[in-house]
Amino acid sequence: MCGRYAQARNQHELQLAFDIPGADEGAAPAGGAADPRARPPLEELAPDYNVAPGTSVYTVLGTPPGEAAADGGGHRGPRTLATMRWGLVPSWAKDPSVGYKMINARSETVAEKPAYRSAFARRRCLIPADAYYEWQLLPEGRPGDAEAGTSPVTDAGHQRRKARSRKRPYAIGYADGSPLAFAGLFERRRHPDLPGDDPAAWLWSCTVVTTGAAPELSGIHERMPVVVPPQLWNVWLDPASGPGELHDALSATPAGDFSVTPVSTAVNSVRNNGPQLLHPADTPEPPGGASATLF
Repeated sequence: MCGRYAQARNQHELQLAFDIPGADEGAAPAGGAADPRARPPLEELAPDYNVAPGTSVYTVLGTPPGEAAADGGGHRGPRTLATMRWGLVPSWAKDPSVGYKMINARSETVAEKPAYRSAFARRRCLIPADAYYEWQLLPEGRPGDAEAGTSPVTDAGHQRRKARSRKRPYAIGYADGSPLAFAGLFERRRHPDLPGDDPAAWLWSCTVVTTGAAPELSGIHERMPVVVPPQLWNVWLDPASGPGELHDALSATPAGDFSVTPVSTAVNSVRNNGPQLLHPADTPEPPGGASATLF
């Protein structure tokens, strides 16, 4: 799963990193619209080293679905930077708090699940991050042992094992410091009591697509976010991309390019923030050594 991450780049840095028009001049990205129904807003967000569900996050969007056929459906790449709330709220949801339960979408079922399939087909985005955090379990009473974290969806004993273990956090990101691009989906929900031309009437929200952990990371947690490599950003963002192309993007996370850093347990609390959360902790056992105790 992906339940916490760091993102400290400002708008201009993200425009440059994701090749968004207007970045060279430091201007706001092209493609914005006055109609709040057409595009999500773009707000200035402070650096956040402990991004939690329910907060506003930066997203990168491509061509809007309604414009997909304007030039024949060819791949067109990133167009716009926007802000959305992390935690998908479908348009038909009665209560927006459902988003706290929908921060992740499993790649294995995203094309079929009613809550995600429409967004997967037409509303895909990239979610930038400097690194994401994941927690390994250290069972109480078994010094030196470590177990990969699990998801309650796949592990019936998830809560029991977590209750009997301490959690060791890691920060995972590109070794060269490049931004990660999580595969994301987004939705737009209208408040039933507000007029359509009121920006407050529209809640734009997103979710991170996850997949089974790569071998390099499986000793920490059984799941990981799908990270789309730069050469497939256009494919993921284009509403015209077909199932085969999307499958390729979902299967292309370049985990071999990642660095894994044990970090302080200060990251466990969302009240803590700041660049120190990404600093290496004094943890004697690397994740590779820990994973050797699992299999």
